[in-house]
Amino acid sequence: MADKFTLPFRLDNKIAADLVMAIGVLMVMTIVLVPLPTFILDILLTFSITIGIIILMVSMYTTNPLHFSVFPSLLLVVTLYRLSLNIASTRLILLHGAEGEMAAGKVINVFGQFVVGGSYVVGIVVFSIFVLINFVVITKGATRIGEVTARFTLDAMPGKQMAIDADLNAGMISESEARERRDQIRREAEFYGAMDGATKFVRGDAIAGIVITFINIIGGIIIGVLQNDMPFSEALTTYTALTIGDGLVSQIPALIISSAAGIIVTQSAADKSIGRLVSEQLSFQPMALFSAAAIIFFFGLVPGMPHVSFLAIATLMGAIGWISLRFKKEEETEEEPPSEEEVSPESLLPMDILEFEIGYGLIPLVDTSQGSELLTRIKAMRRNVATELGIIVPPIHVRDNLDLKPNEYRLALKGSEIARSEAMIDRLMILNPEEIEVDIPGIPVKEPAFGLPGLWIKKADSERAQIAGLTVVDTSTVIATHLTEAIKSNAFDLLGRQELQAILDTVSRSHPKVVEDLIPGTLPAGVVLRVLKNLLREKVSIKNILSIMETLADYGPMTKDPDILTEYVRQTLMRIISSPFVANNTISVLALDPGIDGMISNSIQHTEHGSYLALDPDKSQKILMTLNKEVRNVGKQGLVPILLTSPLSRTYMKRLTERYMPDLVVLSHNEIPPEVTIKNMGMVRVDAN
Repeated sequence: MADKFTLPFRLDNKIAADLVMAIGVLMVMTIVLVPLPTFILDILLTFSITIGIIILMVSMYTTNPLHFSVFPSLLLVVTLYRLSLNIASTRLILLHGAEGEMAAGKVINVFGQFVVGGSYVVGIVVFSIFVLINFVVITKGATRIGEVTARFTLDAMPGKQMAIDADLNAGMISESEARERRDQIRREAEFYGAMDGATKFVRGDAIAGIVITFINIIGGIIIGVLQNDMPFSEALTTYTALTIGDGLVSQIPALIISSAAGIIVTQSAADKSIGRLVSEQLSFQPMALFSAAAIIFFFGLVPGMPHVSFLAIATLMGAIGWISLRFKKEEETEEEPPSEEEVSPESLLPMDILEFEIGYGLIPLVDTSQGSELLTRIKAMRRNVATELGIIVPPIHVRDNLDLKPNEYRLALKGSEIARSEAMIDRLMILNPEEIEVDIPGIPVKEPAFGLPGLWIKKADSERAQIAGLTVVDTSTVIATHLTEAIKSNAFDLLGRQELQAILDTVSRSHPKVVEDLIPGTLPAGVVLRVLKNLLREKVSIKNILSIMETLADYGPMTKDPDILTEYVRQTLMRIISSPFVANNTISVLALDPGIDGMISNSIQHTEHGSYLALDPDKSQKILMTLNKEVRNVGKQGLVPILLTSPLSRTYMKRLTERYMPDLVVLSHNEIPPEVTIKNMGMVRVDAN
């Protein structure tokens, strides 16, 4: 991010960075245990103030609290460091305080003499004010804000997660963007939870400073009077001056870091530093500046007031307000809505792979504030299709379309419509495939996914339908099922060269030799893609991609014809293909007359661009009519119609029938496992002449 920055001494080497932190912690322990010379203490105290200023500046320039996520841990380390310096300075003050005002080093002496004017009474007052500001004002406020922010952040996590899932299902964000957003939510929760505890460090540090100060004064007076035979007044003056200097040296960086903690927990994620936000938001209201200037001006006219100070500030505020007003007018002039002509043609070119459009009457189904059950089902549908067919379904872009009827929806694949129907949001659908007579009022329809007889009924009648033994389905399920079947039927169109490359990359990570031998050495990528498309066109899963590629590598040297290679692959996948139709180790099929099978095989024409079926139209019509009659007879028995052919004619028989009987399953003899029994339900015969 542009606003992120690193210090020029950043340690990119992980070992070096860890070593620095370890040395820092070890140094804290050394300061506590080992007496330090005064010049080293001066350096360490100066470093403490420097660290405090750096942390304050970083917190002010940070545009997002998460960009300074190390702050809670850093706060703990800095607090320990500052307390260790308190112990080291206390040791010097109590052991060498009788030697004079330089006993604890120059830094403490300067703060004890110059900063407070050499008066220990003034020093005590100034120190008390510092402690009150830090403990009562800043620390208490930062602690409360940290608690509230942590609680609200944790409470908002489920809603944010649901919003991310909704955007992902709607196709508004990608999988990687969704992961990034979820990770950001997790880091926010961890950060504000840690800040809730880190503010307690600041509060405890302020209390420790007060206690240490009283211990130093009382202990110093006792040691000075009883051990060093100092007069009471001299001991009081000396040890109080040293202690106040030590206290101020500790409280100033403590106050700075407390302010940094307050800035961090109160900062909003606006991608701008706090200075820019304050400048923009104050200058955005020039009338407020004019009003403040007028009030200060009238205060300056009061007799006895320092007229120059008040009038100078009033003039400055008026000038800033005038400049802000001028810039605001310029921005309003520049901010004109872009005309339609300004939209570049290139921005109109990208197309969503899958678009789900709904009429305004179905909008509540995708409204995240109302549960958005349909979006949840769409997400599950994408996962199920990936599991079943082995292909990743891209995010589905959901949007409303006023050109549709209120209860209408449509699914488009690469801009072409593949599904359209109507649904009733305030009703339930009952499925009645056996067309049982039911005395339930409703609107008769065809179930959109499978074309089964259905009825839209009122929700109050659902119990009656269930008692009658009918299947009751809600609106979201009806739509989701329709979308699922439409996507399965067109899954081959979701697979392109980019998707193939992603599949190859996945396989190459675990089986690099297979990919290396197949592409481009044995087969070009285009042939492999056509084979996979052929499989998906008949709803054959390509999840077992390793076996598919092994088969292509074996038979690729013999032929480059995608149709022939597809048949070899189908033979490898015979158990996957036939298992849905096997019951009790038996498969029921319609057999194709050998004469027709031979006629189709002899009508196949091979060219350099591929193979096609050149069959007489009259003969094709006779075959389709006879086959349709047999398929109807099988369907009446509640069985899935399956046509059994030879391996050579299977592909072309499927192409001949797919337009008129798209649900007809066409298998070859080589696609049925040897242990499965074939039950002949009929023979498709026509006059070959």
